[in-house]
Amino acid sequence: MPRKEIPFVRALRLRREQVPSFSRYPFSLPAVRGLDELGLLEDGVTFFAGENGTGKSTLLEALAVRLGFNPEGGSDDLRFATVEQAHSGLSEAVELVPGDGLAADGFFVRTEGLFNLATEIDRQDEEMEAIAREVKKRSGVVMAGYRPMNVRYGGGRSLHAQSHGEAMLALLSHRLHGGGIYLMDEPETALSPLRQLALLSVMHRLVRGGSQLVVATHSPILLAYPGARIYRFGEDGIEEVGYEETEAYRVTRDFLEHRERSLRTLFSDDADDEQ
Repeated sequence: MPRKEIPFVRALRLRREQVPSFSRYPFSLPAVRGLDELGLLEDGVTFFAGENGTGKSTLLEALAVRLGFNPEGGSDDLRFATVEQAHSGLSEAVELVPGDGLAADGFFVRTEGLFNLATEIDRQDEEMEAIAREVKKRSGVVMAGYRPMNVRYGGGRSLHAQSHGEAMLALLSHRLHGGGIYLMDEPETALSPLRQLALLSVMHRLVRGGSQLVVATHSPILLAYPGARIYRFGEDGIEEVGYEETEAYRVTRDFLEHRERSLRTLFSDDADDEQ
């Protein structure tokens, strides 16, 4: 089966005539209601930043579905479903503005779907191993040329045999290659600060190899990637901001610079309650 052609994406566009109602989720989100066209860096990293519930993961998922990727995480040729309705429906109203050329690869990384992804990879490897054993038993022929998915995705180890953080970094390091379009939904959730720095290195390797990255994140470490385009999602919709304007940067900086004061402020209500 020929691989589907995956375009690089210059922009996302909302087709308002396809929106059933702006009073219905996810179309009621300010980020969606105010969306016209959102430009993406074709040769670098575009970040979606903002609080939970502002729509950054929802819009990223819509982009993934429009590209033909599995909505729970995966690609056009690695698909599985653990729930009946795996996506919000926003993708039906989103149009992609293609960029220059076609991507050689593509993948959607969802931290919340990592367990199910690992299970599907193990299942497919076990299925191929069973077929190989049956072929050898019946004909004496040893199947050759099949590269186990756990080699391609986990460096030779099942993702289930690794810690959450190890599995995420292994997936990002082994599965993603140059010249692709890669979507990541809050990858830092599984990673320690040190491993987030390692992810920055992976991202830089991908960008230097001609990849396009779109990443939804809360991490001030990841958001520091040089030359990235950062969109802040909030109550006023979507706006492009600089790194030091992001909430992730400001809150982290203020806490580290004024730790004692921040803790006193946070715990002041507890002290009042005890009196």
